Amino acid sequence: MPNKGVKLINTIMSNTNIWVIDDDQAMRWVLERAFQKADIPVTTFESATTAMHELERHIPSAIITDVRMPGMDGFEFLERIKTDYPDLPIIIMTAHSDLQSAVGAYQKGAFEYLPKPFDVNEAVALAKRACLAANEQTNKVEPVATSRDESTAIIGESPAMQEVFRVIGRLSKSNITVLITGASGTGKELVAHALHENSPRVDGPFIALNMAAIPRDLLESELFGHEKGAFTGAQTLRKGRFEQAQQGTLFLDEIGDMPADLQTRLLRVLSDGHFYRVGGHEPIKADVRIVAATHQNLEARVRNGDFREDLFHRLNVIRINIPTLHERKEDIPILLQHFMQSSAHELKNEPKKLSNEVVEYLSALKWPGNVRQLENICRWISVMASGKEIHMQDLPAEMLKNEMSVAELVDWQSLLGEWADREMSKGTNAILDRILPQFEAVLIKAAMRKTGGKRQEAAKLLGWGRNTLARKIQELGLFKS
Repeated sequence: MPNKGVKLINTIMSNTNIWVIDDDQAMRWVLERAFQKADIPVTTFESATTAMHELERHIPSAIITDVRMPGMDGFEFLERIKTDYPDLPIIIMTAHSDLQSAVGAYQKGAFEYLPKPFDVNEAVALAKRACLAANEQTNKVEPVATSRDESTAIIGESPAMQEVFRVIGRLSKSNITVLITGASGTGKELVAHALHENSPRVDGPFIALNMAAIPRDLLESELFGHEKGAFTGAQTLRKGRFEQAQQGTLFLDEIGDMPADLQTRLLRVLSDGHFYRVGGHEPIKADVRIVAATHQNLEARVRNGDFREDLFHRLNVIRINIPTLHERKEDIPILLQHFMQSSAHELKNEPKKLSNEVVEYLSALKWPGNVRQLENICRWISVMASGKEIHMQDLPAEMLKNEMSVAELVDWQSLLGEWADREMSKGTNAILDRILPQFEAVLIKAAMRKTGGKRQEAAKLLGWGRNTLARKIQELGLFKS
């Protein structure tokens, strides 16, 4: 017999009614079919105004609404709903996804933020979860101050960056400690700024300290300050970064390079909530939110005895991993456009235009220096290239030493032929049985990345039916959690 929990879920879902609001008829049709297939009653509206009038007669279990619509947009609809029906779950979906819209959705009380394109199965599962949460009254929204309109300069439309935006949005009402990880040049400090600017501490200071940039013997004073006469040369009282960041955010960059003795002191501050200046005897309250960052593997440093395990767990409350530029290559064209415009603004010139060939070439590179390297290349081009339109010959010479066309960069046939020659030379048999599953897996992953996990669209890109794609994913054991 099913247990009580299953019975409760079945009872809740049997009483579920979902509303979908979108001015796009195709999107309404797709979601309507998906909910009907899941045996969930669904009502669709082409405008938020119509849905608002219908609320006077009937209240659904949850609402999925687009943002950009004629008349009342999704955010205005969300605000009005949360005023009159605070417990009604609203899922915001949008094709124009960025950090501010993600943060705005959560701060205005959205249950979830769903960037397009998405898998319709994900939308159905999300709606079910919203209904269960509403039934348990776990999604009540408390009023919060609206966020600033300032740009955090984080740009990205890739699925990897959308997940970063989602986490920042979820944390926008919190003062919780965050650990940001990622390779050098990926934009960890930008994310730290965004966490601060979209938090309850937005009106307080944002103070940053790079552990790798301060001499070891000065770090303690930099962090905690010192009293007059605390040591030779301490002629006046000095406030440290903890004191400067009171009621704000303290960003500790490259935390993995913090010396062992300072790790102990930082742990004590996080545990006790107060600190002492060097040479001081009066405790000072540490009203500070800690955001730390590192490009190192802290778990490995803990295992090697280079980083305190207890401090690691204090810092690793919420972790945000920033993808490398290679992992978000679809963002390179819009980043190029942004950096070319910002470089032109610095130089007070008109932005130079990159030819399609240059954009494709730069998008195919690996960028070991990540976003920082890409930004520096755009600055170089803006200063050094003479023409208004940038062609291959205008790129830095070091980038063209081993110049290849885009076609050569992606000449998979030649690479496959070389691999086959090597395998056959070794006497390997049945190489098709070995390579075909790997070949299909690579293409499936690429298609799923491109469509943001939407299987119907991914199957279309591959030239398969959706059932074929589902069978292949199961056979190859892909996307297992």
